[in-house]
Amino acid sequence: MDIRVIRPGEGEQAFSGPIGARIIEDGSHTRHQLGLLEATLQPGPAQPPQHVHREHEEVFIVTRGKIRFTSGVESVDVEAGTVVVVPIGVPHTFGNPFDDTAVFIGTMPPDLYLQYFRDIGQLPKNERGQADPGDIARTMARYATDVVPPA
Repeated sequence: MDIRVIRPGEGEQAFSGPIGARIIEDGSHTRHQLGLLEATLQPGPAQPPQHVHREHEEVFIVTRGKIRFTSGVESVDVEAGTVVVVPIGVPHTFGNPFDDTAVFIGTMPPDLYLQYFRDIGQLPKNERGQADPGDIARTMARYATDVVPPA
């Protein structure tokens, strides 16, 4: 069969914790044009720092629960079935301050950014399962991504 089928739970678990990441497609079946990541967000305050990508767009497809996306000082809460598009250079972050687990599928150019998730998974974590913000920022910088300082 020439098509690739990835079933629930298959793929590569890049990291777990308050935010979990499973690489569904690493680009090896899309001529390295597209990567897919499934992220699971547990309820709570965990979220990546607000950041901008200098070399790629991101598309988030919310498949379960509710997620808060923030860009600058503006936030929007979206539920399953919603698509969020983030162009190059637009500051953003996301989190799950709600009561139930949320899940999204994220698209990205795999050769540029999927390795970031593997690298984040290797960072030391504190007792809450979170990596040091400075380690995260340094890792992001290696992948054409900059943390946006708070306003």
